[in-house]
Amino acid sequence: MKQETIIIFDYGSQYTRLISRRLRENNVFCDLVSPNIDPKFFKDRKIKGFILSGGPNSVYDNSAPKIPEWILDYDIPILGICYGMQLIAQAFNGKVEKTQNREYGDAVLRIKKESKLFENIPPSNKVWMSHSDKIITLPEKFIATAETNNTFCAAFEKDNIFGVQFHPEVDNTNLGDEILINFALKICKVKNNWTSKNFIQNSIAQIRDEVGNKNVICAISGGVDSSITATLIHRAIGEQLTSIFVNNGLLRKNEEHDVMNFLKNDLGLNVHLYDASNQFLEKLKNITDPEQKRKIIGAEFINVFEKESKKIKNVEFLAQGTLYSDVVESAIIKDGHQVVIKSHHNVGGLPEKMNLKLIEPLRLLFKDEVREIGKELGINKNIIGRHPFPGPGLAIRIMGEITETKLSILRESDHIFIEELKKSNIYDDIWQAFAVLTDTQSVGVMGDNRTYQHCIAIRAVNSKDAMTADWSKIPYEILSKISSRIINEVDGINRVVYDITSKPPSTIEWE
Repeated sequence: MKQETIIIFDYGSQYTRLISRRLRENNVFCDLVSPNIDPKFFKDRKIKGFILSGGPNSVYDNSAPKIPEWILDYDIPILGICYGMQLIAQAFNGKVEKTQNREYGDAVLRIKKESKLFENIPPSNKVWMSHSDKIITLPEKFIATAETNNTFCAAFEKDNIFGVQFHPEVDNTNLGDEILINFALKICKVKNNWTSKNFIQNSIAQIRDEVGNKNVICAISGGVDSSITATLIHRAIGEQLTSIFVNNGLLRKNEEHDVMNFLKNDLGLNVHLYDASNQFLEKLKNITDPEQKRKIIGAEFINVFEKESKKIKNVEFLAQGTLYSDVVESAIIKDGHQVVIKSHHNVGGLPEKMNLKLIEPLRLLFKDEVREIGKELGINKNIIGRHPFPGPGLAIRIMGEITETKLSILRESDHIFIEELKKSNIYDDIWQAFAVLTDTQSVGVMGDNRTYQHCIAIRAVNSKDAMTADWSKIPYEILSKISSRIINEVDGINRVVYDITSKPPSTIEWE
């Protein structure tokens, strides 16, 4: 059965990902895509509605992204938000102009006309505005259903096409969730049956159908994503799955032993260990650019898996624990064009040509949704609760060239950091924590002697889905102990700093 879906077109607003969050949290399945996407991508979906996000452009700019013409052929509901609303107005010959009074922040929405979109919303409601253009003339047969002090048309509609000038997806808009759910459930009539149990059942059926009698190898790191991917596929095809754990020389301290132990004993997977550490480190020699690091690691992983797959008969598929945030971050929309923030080794880092077909059952899930899937599968909470660890490993936590000495310094520093968080019983309160070996050296004093050594940065963040994150407020006494231990126990470090930057503007990982 095809999955009922709301398609969200990303026009570059900083709030766009919140639209998908709000719908997913209400068990409505949705997908965030580029306006330039090929409609054939949705051949296995039952599309119930479209949402056009906000964005930084002005619709009258020559280079401004437009509405995909093919969506009008579907004759299903469309909701435009901010820039998306202005796109609709322009497409139907309305008029949009720059306003003299830019509207940013809280505004009072006054509902003028009865509308399904505003069902159970009070006539006067606080909303969040962020725009410098506004609709001057309505398209023919459209009616304005709401206003603010700054615009006569803060919302409009015609038949099954709707637009709002404000952002219902942000917390600053009162009852914004209800407005989005009115669109999804009452207007699009999509089923809100997006649950962990249904996802597992549908995924198992799809995997069995796609794989048939062929074999699958799974790239497994021991992290939450790849472990749940392997478990899900194992439930679907059993012994047709072989998991491969690659030691790329970029693992944390004791990672190889710990991962192999719980993959075999806790998850019962058929997993092979392949030591390719020398191979990876040789390829990364003298490489300092983070994007180049990621691409080399992605390509080398594929080389390893294709080589190993030849030892297993009838292999046609490579499974990966790719998540929605990986896909979105590797290719997002800015100013109407796809822009890479950073290539994830299992998305933008993959070579264009490879002999194995990809299976990525978690590709459309956020991190917290993946953890819920893990709970539903009955996976040990200690595995589900592990902090995320990037596929490229310590390579993107070492600034500049990667060497054995730097890896040793970082492993020991990171181990102390995580050990102290666990001793203090705050590890589970933090979404992700890790150490970074910066490319900065500084002067210090140890035993009355001058030192000129490395600086370690420690980072801890809280997040739901890796799309946004805030730094964790670790108590000073714990930070002090971590710093003292690292400097005293790790040779080559004379300075420890704590990263207190949120995402955005920073990413969670440093590279």
